[in-house]
Amino acid sequence: MTLRIGVDTGGTFTDVVAFDEETGTIHVRKVSSTPEDPGLAIVDGVQQVLHQMGGTAGTDPGGADGGGAARHGAARHGAARHGAARHGADDGGAAQGRATRTMAEVAYFAHGTTVGTNALLTRRGARTGVLTTRGFRDLLELGRGRRPRLYDLQADKPTPFAPRDLRLEVTERVRHDGRVETPLDEQDVRTAAKTLREAGVEAVAVCLLYSFLRPEHEERVGEILAEELPGAHISLSSRVLPEFREYERLSTVVTNAYVGPVVSAYLARLRERLAARGLSAVPHVTQSNGGIIPFEAAEEFPVRMVLSGPSTGVVGAAGICAAAGHPDIITFDMGGTSSDVSLVRGGVPKVTTGMELDGRPIRTPMLDIHTVGAGGGSLARVDAGGHLKVGPASAGADPGPACYGKGTEASVTDANVLLHTLNPTQLLGGRMSVDEGAARAAVGRLAHRAGLGTEETAQGILRVVTANMARAIRVISVQRGYDPRDYTLVPFGGAGPLHASRLARELGMRTVLVPPTPGAQSALGLLMTDVRADFSRTRIQPFDSSSAGRLGTLYGELATEARDWFEAEEIAPGDRSVERTAELRYAGQNYEIPVQVPDGALDGEAVRTVLESFSAEHRRLYGYDSPGEPVEAVTLRVRAVGSVPRAQLPREEAQGADATASLTGARDVHLPELGGFTPVPVHDRALMRPGNRVEGPAVIEQMDTTTVLLPGDVLTVDAHSNLVIEVPDAAHATHAADSAAPQR
Repeated sequence: MTLRIGVDTGGTFTDVVAFDEETGTIHVRKVSSTPEDPGLAIVDGVQQVLHQMGGTAGTDPGGADGGGAARHGAARHGAARHGAARHGADDGGAAQGRATRTMAEVAYFAHGTTVGTNALLTRRGARTGVLTTRGFRDLLELGRGRRPRLYDLQADKPTPFAPRDLRLEVTERVRHDGRVETPLDEQDVRTAAKTLREAGVEAVAVCLLYSFLRPEHEERVGEILAEELPGAHISLSSRVLPEFREYERLSTVVTNAYVGPVVSAYLARLRERLAARGLSAVPHVTQSNGGIIPFEAAEEFPVRMVLSGPSTGVVGAAGICAAAGHPDIITFDMGGTSSDVSLVRGGVPKVTTGMELDGRPIRTPMLDIHTVGAGGGSLARVDAGGHLKVGPASAGADPGPACYGKGTEASVTDANVLLHTLNPTQLLGGRMSVDEGAARAAVGRLAHRAGLGTEETAQGILRVVTANMARAIRVISVQRGYDPRDYTLVPFGGAGPLHASRLARELGMRTVLVPPTPGAQSALGLLMTDVRADFSRTRIQPFDSSSAGRLGTLYGELATEARDWFEAEEIAPGDRSVERTAELRYAGQNYEIPVQVPDGALDGEAVRTVLESFSAEHRRLYGYDSPGEPVEAVTLRVRAVGSVPRAQLPREEAQGADATASLTGARDVHLPELGGFTPVPVHDRALMRPGNRVEGPAVIEQMDTTTVLLPGDVLTVDAHSNLVIEVPDAAHATHAADSAAPQR
């Protein structure tokens, strides 16, 4: 078995990346997503890429070869040959004349999915019941007592996933110090289980008071529910989230239960389809923390997959850019429905412990990714005040943008086709035809409503969507104490490089790096990510030398859990690593700051080192610290990482600045900086070589995306075949036409 495959499902396209360990080449395939059953597009895409890989001389008729590749580690995760992956098509060798490759040759299969997220956003989860400690039935609706929008008296809180008649109470009580005040009444549990069974629930969430200190009551409730409701998905908060803050824990475990049957059924069905076609390797799925776990393990904790899709793109980009000498980056993943942005410092993606999705808190370790409804399929409209708006509604894969042949409303993609920043006749290397007339008609109807010209409206759509994306980047940078001007912008996704130069100008960023396979970066990242699991324990106590022994004992318990997980995953001892963090706060504060805890014994010196790091981070975030004030530890965390040995990213010597060999022609592109439609050279990225230099304006086309250089931009191909674009200082750039979004 010599093939490794990563599949990322998006709102419009499903991306498949295959790494051939024999030849060291990467093959990319994009197929239209099938939202009604995402597994259909996955199987179709995998079959297509396998057929493609059997082509003569490794050619890629509908995809693109190139980009970095990773080797997966030992044991159950498979091993790959040493050596570097090569850019471009395989120039012969084993692929010459080979028949279609088969699923039986696949040693590793990983998948990033949005099935769980979509079920949450569209409220298509399971019928869910809840069991809580007596007196806490309404906590899910009471929440924190905050209005969603402070000054909107009519704003409604999100509707709970479990209605009140399915939220039942049981008699039991654990105190804040872990003492049992009231034993569990098992008959109460059986009565509640009968009520839920008669109501036809498919999943049950159990969240008892202080169960993160004493999980015994929840565990017994789970046993009884398994007896009384066979086949139901049971979620225990002491397993899903053994941490304090009752409302967030309850919200998270209810979310886990709500999507559990949906995710389990999807993964089971996909696993069967792949096995029926010959896959014998254990299929894996991405978690929100950027790591991967087997399908079966993911079915128990689907809430950990909320950011399954975008997380691996960030991990892959971090690895590629660190190797290229750009460790500090802001990733910008623009797909068909949304844009996901994240910040990476020192080559390490930032991690957070939770997020809010549609107004509901979800607490689970995840990469710090912010999402905004701004993708290629985002629809434009004119609001009641006559202002142009874009998103969050999207054309999706069906009907898709108007230029794809079925949609009728103007989208961001239609604006790009009309302005010729996108190829106005074909996409995906010629596999997909484009109807420029349909795009012009859709944008024209919108222009009529806005009282603007057609091209002016199209440019307005791009300006608005750029402002939306810039706002998202400021959330994960400026609002958290980071200056985006100190970072390199890394665009990927099918539409990222198309908008990157304008976005960089909007934020004052001077450098843009476009990786080799940006349109399939998330799928490629699946072949570059580690195997990870997170373990946590809440114990609120002073963080000082006097408590070092107790804290060390807790870390020992978490390390044991990590060791058991390593054994279950069959990770070789040499591939194991453990990272420790502590969430600290000054006594009396209500929010914590995560701080790295060094390896080894937690003695007085280690405690002082951690406290110094806490003070420095507190100063960075809030502008001050309070030396001498008592510090509390709230939650201790251990991350277990099974390392993935990676092939060296391909590196080539510079072959000169002359890029004329990649020039394929020219087309008129609408550039407001130059007064309208202007002839612009078009380059084929597959023909560009390290050292090549291109000055803007220009268009760089490849199968999976298009990169646009604006006037003043200077592109250089680096040794790893990344496109490194130097953007002029915004103060000197000519962009007067972009000063404001159009309105009546």
